[in-house]
Amino acid sequence: MEPKTRSGEPADDTLAERASVGDREAFAMLVERHYAFIHRVAWKWCRDRSAAEDIAQNVCVRLGFAIRKWRNESAFRTWLYRITINAAHDHARFIARELRKAEALAVHVTALGEEITSYKPSHSDYVWDAVRMLPDKQRDAVLLVYGEELSHADAAAVMGCAESTVSYHLHTARKRLETLLRGTGDEQ
Repeated sequence: MEPKTRSGEPADDTLAERASVGDREAFAMLVERHYAFIHRVAWKWCRDRSAAEDIAQNVCVRLGFAIRKWRNESAFRTWLYRITINAAHDHARFIARELRKAEALAVHVTALGEEITSYKPSHSDYVWDAVRMLPDKQRDAVLLVYGEELSHADAAAVMGCAESTVSYHLHTARKRLETLLRGTGDEQ
């Protein structure tokens, strides 16, 4: 007999096993069950509604390919965190590349004497803006422990590292955030 959730539906791990061998209905149930979770994690990571939607959709596409490799080596939700965080990293790298291209274009346009308008988004949440400036491992640790309220042990499982490593990343992140939020511009 397969494990069931409180609502009587199959558990995530059961659905993932079924989806890994091609059960489309099981896959659809997983996506429907976890889309809001994926979107929430993506939004906490980037704090941009449109980007969070892009990341969440990308995760669903990735999940369609990745589910074939599901081996039930960790909880499904832990595995899904990893996929979502990796998609957020990829999205951030894409945005950074696009910004570099736009800045290069702006330099060329300015050199030609043409006026440009620069988009300056207004952010009300300075702390999460600063968190997004942290290196990947520190940012992930902060997001998982403070944003998602995971224990250090659960965050370590998601990040694929030791619990003490998560604690180290959080300690380093706190020091760097203090500097960033003071606005001194000094980075350690």
